[in-house]
Amino acid sequence: MRSSKQRPDGLVAIDREMARQHADALASYEGASALAARIAASLQSTSRLLLLGMGGSHAVGRAVEPLYRALGIDAIALPLSEQLGQPLTVDAKTILITSQSGESAEVLRWFEETKGGTPETFGLTLEASSSLAKTVPSLIGAGGSEQAFAATRSLTISFALHFAILSALGVDPTEALRALKAPESPGIEAALTALADVRAVVTSGRRLQGLAEAIALGLTELSRLPCFSLEGGQLRHGPMEMMGPSVGVILFRAADPTAGLVAAMAVSAAQAGSPVVVFDASGEPPIAGVTTIPFREAAGMAAILAMLPVAQAFMIAFADARVENAGTPVRSTKITRSE
Repeated sequence: MRSSKQRPDGLVAIDREMARQHADALASYEGASALAARIAASLQSTSRLLLLGMGGSHAVGRAVEPLYRALGIDAIALPLSEQLGQPLTVDAKTILITSQSGESAEVLRWFEETKGGTPETFGLTLEASSSLAKTVPSLIGAGGSEQAFAATRSLTISFALHFAILSALGVDPTEALRALKAPESPGIEAALTALADVRAVVTSGRRLQGLAEAIALGLTELSRLPCFSLEGGQLRHGPMEMMGPSVGVILFRAADPTAGLVAAMAVSAAQAGSPVVVFDASGEPPIAGVTTIPFREAAGMAAILAMLPVAQAFMIAFADARVENAGTPVRSTKITRSE
């Protein structure tokens, strides 16, 4: 742990993105209605959805998989690199390609190999002038490309664009809009203290597994510690052996039928000696022996949009306590142009 006297430039850049993400997400949602309705019509026709992306964009796909499945749509999210090397059929599917820059190497190669995609291919991006947006009809996030290294604003906007599609499919937008218009700000200090001495972090969830994966990626990028994500059932099947005081566990729990399974994992991880933090929108009482970051009772997109900015604030503070120049990449670039 270290004491920051001057905030690193990389985190200052992230702060700027964070400060505008709710306003940009609302503007993105409101501006997406026409094309979102067209994508919704495609989904109603195909009932099959393939979500493709890399990094944080793939985590977004993982997070919205269960939301589309709940509407009877056979949704699956794959890393675009996996689709390139081990492709699923794209026939009779709606395809959503997410890339905040619209210029990632995998995006460009996929369009080259598929000769521009399929008639039911659409994009989600922050950059209206990108190759992605020029190639297929694309939902465009407000505010332009994200400049800071770790994904923050781009994640929130990507969720807002999916939220526009889900609204067009008939999902009630009330609670998710409230999460954007009146964001919650529960304290994170106890959670930071609980994980002050860990050397690795595993994040996990059930229906919120995609959110867990997004935060694990940000934690790794910023803190440079091993931080990875395992779906709750997968965490049960063997990896419990790694638990102990040096391995922190971060869980995400919402008001859905999997809440009890998340609670059981929290208890097991704590009993194994790991410090445990739970981002909790379940509406259930706090779990004994763990650190809870509480939210209003919520599920689905409302829970994602409520928890995401607070979890982002946590990952930034976690990294700032460990890395002198957190937010400045040493081995990566914002836009990955090589495979």
